[in-house]
Amino acid sequence: MSVLTLRLAGPLQSWGASARFTRRTTESAPTKSGVIGMLAAAAGIERGDDDRLAPLAALKFGVRIDQPGTRLRDFHTAHHGISGKSMPLSERFYLADAVFVAALEGDRTLLTTLHTALGTPVYTPFLGRRSCPPSLPIELSLHDEGALMDILRQVPWQASAWYRRQYPGRDHIELTVLREADEVEQHTADVQRDQPLSFAAEHRRHALRTRVSDPVRIPRPPARQLPRHDPFDALDEESA
Repeated sequence: MSVLTLRLAGPLQSWGASARFTRRTTESAPTKSGVIGMLAAAAGIERGDDDRLAPLAALKFGVRIDQPGTRLRDFHTAHHGISGKSMPLSERFYLADAVFVAALEGDRTLLTTLHTALGTPVYTPFLGRRSCPPSLPIELSLHDEGALMDILRQVPWQASAWYRRQYPGRDHIELTVLREADEVEQHTADVQRDQPLSFAAEHRRHALRTRVSDPVRIPRPPARQLPRHDPFDALDEESA
């Protein structure tokens, strides 16, 4: 099996699995339906094309929490663009300054196609909602061989430099991976309704999916040495 890894980083992200009506919540990590939807959009798969969606939905999915971010609540108001009428007031929740590494395991040919599509996407990728663009390239790498958990133990820590500085003096860092449960783990796993079946606007459907949490321990990269910067140096040079 091959594994495609993605870096999901941006000022705001929002991954809803049970959000309905005027309260649009977010999970603490990207959902499978959100990531598969992003890949399907990059590959140009239209919303009602369930036959082309099915191979993507069958990929094994896991996500590593490199930087959990902060939950943010937005009181949302809007007016209809044509009629000017007020739309229903809503609460929308986001993750601010979060970074994740998502991994998908499966057929190499399919993953190669998706990896290429992210470089020249048909529809622009976004992190759960259209108002949440990524701040860095999404595609990380395509591993020709390997298992999902092994690859997530190898990918370097993707957290921001300011976040890594909160963990000085450590050679390794322990991160959490949320992955699909194996067959023997089904009875003890959590259940989440984010297995995509159809993204068609008139009958969007999701099935239940099992999920387990695993810790992974990876090397902590050395802190980057930034050059000294003092804006008052320019005043000293001017007055000299």
